[in-house]
Amino acid sequence: MSTASSPVPVLVAGGGIGGLAAALALVRQGFEVTVLEQAPEIGEIGAGIQLGPNAFHAFDALGIGDKARGRAVYTDHMVMHDAIDEYQVGKIPTDEKFRQRFGNPYAVIHRADVHLSLLEGAQETGQVAFHTNTRVVRIAQDDAGVTVWDQNGNTFRGCALIGADGVKSVVREQFVGDTARVTGHVVYRAVVDKQDFPQDLQWNAAAIWVGPNCHLVHYPLRGGEQYNVVVTFHSREQEEWGVKDGSKEEVQSYFQGICPKARQLIDLPKTWKRWATADREPIGQWTYGRVTLLGDAAHPTTQYMAQGACMAMEDAVTLGQALRAHHNDWPQALDMYQRARVARTARIVLSSREMGRIYHAKGVERLVRNDLWRGRSPERFYDAMEWLYGWNVSNCLDAAQNT
Repeated sequence: MSTASSPVPVLVAGGGIGGLAAALALVRQGFEVTVLEQAPEIGEIGAGIQLGPNAFHAFDALGIGDKARGRAVYTDHMVMHDAIDEYQVGKIPTDEKFRQRFGNPYAVIHRADVHLSLLEGAQETGQVAFHTNTRVVRIAQDDAGVTVWDQNGNTFRGCALIGADGVKSVVREQFVGDTARVTGHVVYRAVVDKQDFPQDLQWNAAAIWVGPNCHLVHYPLRGGEQYNVVVTFHSREQEEWGVKDGSKEEVQSYFQGICPKARQLIDLPKTWKRWATADREPIGQWTYGRVTLLGDAAHPTTQYMAQGACMAMEDAVTLGQALRAHHNDWPQALDMYQRARVARTARIVLSSREMGRIYHAKGVERLVRNDLWRGRSPERFYDAMEWLYGWNVSNCLDAAQNT
């Protein structure tokens, strides 16, 4: 572990998955960290998320691999069906051959369990201070560090500021000031107990049913005692980016023409959370002096690649490695971090948009989609995933060294 070059802490705006991952990466570089969280308590909302091998590489690099592994459910395959006629579009084994290829498993987990693993790791270091009910409203910096003001006029001083404050980032607003791209796609998420989940869908798989202007996802959580249910549709309304409680009547109105096997998913949850989704155009500059962006603040994306949390953790690990490579010289490290991450995360944002189109294809496009992966071997699937799942600590700075 390197010795930190400054007696003052690093400030991290945001106590979500990205912020806590950043805190752990910074502590491993010898820094003390102050996390500023606007919510009344440090926590996560959401349901299940998917974890590629790259996520487990990040967990290990952050020192919480065992915690996360103990809370994950390991799937046997990923599978896609046509939601109209049940045709199996593609099936990718995530068995031992998959693990050997990528060095880690594919898994699913409750978002809160990822957050808890990171939070426990951060608390156990004794080097992370948390301030809740603290919303960043203004940022100033000089050659030696950064000063942040919260909504009550309190000030915090740090040697740098990591803006990990999510999709509606105040840090990004001050330095970039761009607008969100609201997609019009609405996501309903819920968790259903195993006894209430259909027997004929209790697969140990990350499963997706793709339909015209909609799709449905399900997979097991928490040892198979619960199932995550996610449904997405193109809204008839003018949407604004945000989260609220969902309406059973609304979600049921969008899935006409879907086969009964898939449609039963939308009748299960007693309560739903409703996300109106958005992303932003990828940007080439995240770093401004001693301030940089991380996670959704840097590259908010739609959910179709199932990589939002994974990318935030990759960011954190890469930031730590860049500091290590430059002996905690902040300007040099932040420049390297940005160069290492911009193209990869932009690819996720753009690929996610394209994947949304593929999932929601109709008419002749649907027929093309259903023909895309016909007869493809597991090895060919793995080759296509190499760019995504082949990421690890040893190669995380490669892009910076090639630009």
